[in-house]
Amino acid sequence: MAIKAILLDIDGTLTNSQKEITPDTKLALMKAQEKGIRLVIASGRPSRGIFKYGDQLDMRQNHGLFVCYNGARVVDCSTGDVYVDVTIPPELSKEVLAHMKKFNVRTIITHGSHMVVEDVYNCMIHDGDREFNVIEYESRMNGYRLMETEDLEEYTNFPVNKILTAGDSAYLQEHYQEMAAPFQGRLSMMFTADFYYEFTALGIDKGTALKTAMAKIGIQPEECIAFGDAENDISMLKYAGIGVAMGNGQPAVKEMADIIADDNDHDGIAKVLAPYLD
Repeated sequence: MAIKAILLDIDGTLTNSQKEITPDTKLALMKAQEKGIRLVIASGRPSRGIFKYGDQLDMRQNHGLFVCYNGARVVDCSTGDVYVDVTIPPELSKEVLAHMKKFNVRTIITHGSHMVVEDVYNCMIHDGDREFNVIEYESRMNGYRLMETEDLEEYTNFPVNKILTAGDSAYLQEHYQEMAAPFQGRLSMMFTADFYYEFTALGIDKGTALKTAMAKIGIQPEECIAFGDAENDISMLKYAGIGVAMGNGQPAVKEMADIIADDNDHDGIAKVLAPYLD
C-alpha cells in the first residue's frame, strides 16, 4: 500500500545532534510532499516549539499536522483546525503541582506566550556529565518568554495540556515512581528525555492522538510510516503500518520497531524513505 503520511518525532529523529534538519533529510521530506504525502510532526513540545521546523519544511503550504504536548493537542498547521485538545483540569493540576513541591525538580507550565516557573534562577541541572540551564534550554527551544510566579499551584486556575518537570537525570530515575504514585490511573506520565518527566491527561499519547486525527483526514494506519527514538514514540510506531526506530534510539524502541534506521546524524530518515520516493 502506498504511503500517504510520514509521522516524525523531532529531537533525536527529525533533527540531528545540533537540533538541525540535515539537507538530505529535508530534501527527502520535500520530495515526499511533492508526491502528495502529508507530513506530521509529533512531539512533546508545544506548537510554538514545532512551527520553526514546520516552516523549514513548508508544511503550512502542504497541510501538515502538528501533534503537540505528546498528543494532548493536534493542529492542522495550514488551517489552524484543532483535531484534538485534551487538558488536565485545574483541580487535578493543582494536586500535581502541590505534590511536586516534595521533590527537587523544576516544575514548568505554559500559559499563552509564556513559560511559567517559580524561580528562573533555579535552572541548572545535570544530565549525566553535562550541566546546563534547563530553563533557558526549554524556553528558547520553544520560543517562550519567561514568567515567574510565587506559587505555581496557586497560579494555575486554568486547564493545561501538560505539566513538565525537569531535574537531574539520576534524581528523576530515583524518584519518578514516587512522583507518579498518587496519579496512577488518573493521568498519563512518562519520560520525554532523561531529564524531563511529564504529566498529561489520562490516555494521552502520540498514538491515541494520531488515531483520532488521521481518521478525520481519511488516512489509515497502514498508510503511515513513523520515525522515532524515545519512549514517548512507541505508541506512534505501534499505530503506523511501518514503525521505524532511529539508530540512536532507546533499546525499547528498537526492539518493537519494524525497521531500524541509521542514526539522526547520518540521515536515517532519508535513507529509509528513498525506496518510497522513487
